[in-house]
Amino acid sequence: MLQTTKDILADLIAFPTVSSDSNLDMIAYLATRLEDCGTDVHLFTDPSGKKANLFATLGPKKDGGIVLSGHSDVVPVIDQSWTSDPFKMVERDGRLYGRGSCDMKGFISSTIAMAPTFAENMRDRPLHFAFTYDEEVGCIGAAHIAQSLKQIGIRPSVAIIGEPTNMRIIEGHKGCFEYTTLFQGLEGHGSAPDLGVNAVEYATRYVTYLLDLKEKLRSMSHPDSAFDPPWTTVNVGALHGGSAHNVIAPKARVDWEMRPVQRSDADFVKSHLHAYCHEVLLPKMRAVYPDASIETEVVGEVEGLVPTLENEAQKIVSELTGTDDASLVPFGTEAGIFQNIGMDVVVCGPGSIEQAHKADEFVTVSQLESCIAMLSKLSKRLGW
Repeated sequence: MLQTTKDILADLIAFPTVSSDSNLDMIAYLATRLEDCGTDVHLFTDPSGKKANLFATLGPKKDGGIVLSGHSDVVPVIDQSWTSDPFKMVERDGRLYGRGSCDMKGFISSTIAMAPTFAENMRDRPLHFAFTYDEEVGCIGAAHIAQSLKQIGIRPSVAIIGEPTNMRIIEGHKGCFEYTTLFQGLEGHGSAPDLGVNAVEYATRYVTYLLDLKEKLRSMSHPDSAFDPPWTTVNVGALHGGSAHNVIAPKARVDWEMRPVQRSDADFVKSHLHAYCHEVLLPKMRAVYPDASIETEVVGEVEGLVPTLENEAQKIVSELTGTDDASLVPFGTEAGIFQNIGMDVVVCGPGSIEQAHKADEFVTVSQLESCIAMLSKLSKRLGW
């Protein structure tokens, strides 16, 4: 089973499913392997037709099934110093290197390797596979698959999200709210700055104010918060704008995110930014150029995973892994989306988040073995 998992992982890594590109070839590969063991496969394409979710079912078509879920997309490798081809798996010193190896093609390959065994052991409770697109850019595919499940009338009750947790059980995490803020100013010659509206300057003021809010959020954290860090975080990912030293920049863009501990923190940030833009920045910009603007686009607002007292997913995975410990993490996943449509959810998968998104990303062989062991026990449970 381990060798089969490695072989499948090598195949999956070879699909360069960066979020900006299509995932259709990888989804077709997964669909074929699942159909070969008798799985009922549904594909749901995005509006562009260049990406798709896969939702597949083994066993009876009824409510109450268990979902094994992972995202097919990976982050870019541009400007990263890899010591090997990021889209060719390399095994070295007990590690399997390649983009997506831990985030999260290692989990997906394990579930596909186990699919024939699942099929042999199926009884009364269905098992589902959910593989999504565009998790890395706002969990867009998961939101789509949630709508699709409602449309086709499938209502699973449990979901295991295989993000890299070193096979620890995660019962809760922060939300992930991502935005792009666009600034429209007025170009001109750099020697006469007062005759133009420098979008880069106003974007810089916006970022400075956002970083002030970031510090205020630290003081708003609850003393009993189990998150690390315990407060809502803010990150400015990019600031783009301008073309030359002597040109007043007419356009600028800020890409930023926050990871709210609670929805009220997100509301605090958004309301203060709105007031700052409309009461401070825009009046100054429009005094020179009436058509100046600041517009914020929502890339994604993904709710966090909320810990619950009764969680069948946690109970099942605790039995499979032999541990009752459950933790919280600061990074976001698709788990909250599945929770919001009525499922009990935990996050548990092979690999470490410390390796995700970095050059020379890897998953250890021992982590894959632990994942296979968990899924093997799940297979036996399905046969009860």
